[in-house]
Amino acid sequence: MNVEYTGRHYEVTPAIRKEVETGLAKLRKILGDRFEAKVILAVEKHRHNAEITITPRNGPLVGVAQAKDMSIAVNQALDHLEKQAIKYKTRWQSKKRSARKSEEVKKWNGHSSQPQEAAQVQTKVGLTEKTAVPVAVHRYPAVAKTTEVHLVRSNEAVSMRPLTLEEAIKEAHFRDRDVFVFRDPKGKVMILHRTRDGKMELIEAP
Repeated sequence: MNVEYTGRHYEVTPAIRKEVETGLAKLRKILGDRFEAKVILAVEKHRHNAEITITPRNGPLVGVAQAKDMSIAVNQALDHLEKQAIKYKTRWQSKKRSARKSEEVKKWNGHSSQPQEAAQVQTKVGLTEKTAVPVAVHRYPAVAKTTEVHLVRSNEAVSMRPLTLEEAIKEAHFRDRDVFVFRDPKGKVMILHRTRDGKMELIEAP
């Protein structure tokens, strides 16, 4: 495992390195994946800041914490990363199970691998068999499927102060949000959206 350490007004001690690497080994067991890690440890006005970033295959995860002691800050950042890793793994497994179940349902219902052909019935129209012209008849479901909408109001997905893009990405990771709305330093409304493949997408509001 490659771990890159950066100390800002702080000397990274062997004890802190051991705590970080023990926590990262635990994360590897959860994710079952090899990843690189960047650790930034900084001291500002007696406040100890720990920022740990890991890069599994579908996008980065970031744990950020602040405490009076560096050991506490590191462990809090690792705890936050662990929660994200569990959610990350659960989401990935859920998508995998959903895709497999969908394929099984199609097979049991006799659906072919070509949905357009299955949705069409070939018939012919004409006075005689020789002059008949083949036409495609589309079948539609008798009852349209609807999904009940459940709305929950949340202030966690909106920043109350202007942020740079880098700050907004860190804040979205810290709050564990797939959608995060903020204003840039010029006052323009921006939206960060985590796509299904784990990548962060930036949307500029008109």
